Amino acid sequence: MRKELTDNQWNRIKHLIPSIPNGKGRPSICSRIMLNAILWILRTGAPWRDMPDAYGNWKSVYTRFSRWSKQGIWQNILEALS
Repeated sequence: MRKELTDNQWNRIKHLIPSIPNGKGRPSICSRIMLNAILWILRTGAPWRDMPDAYGNWKSVYTRFSRWSKQGIWQNILEALS
């Protein structure tokens, strides 16, 4: 999609994102896709439910955003990209 993270931007921040444990349950969506989805929401101001299907389930993206925010990860990502 247009205006997603470039490879250079992704390489600057990927070390800030915790790895996803390989446990039981559903496989998780790639963190880069999640991050692009979050950025789409922030850029457009659209409701989470209006997020394009290409990014996966909006509830999963919102949950990841919420976790990253509570853990300070989101703030670190924004600082690294600014």
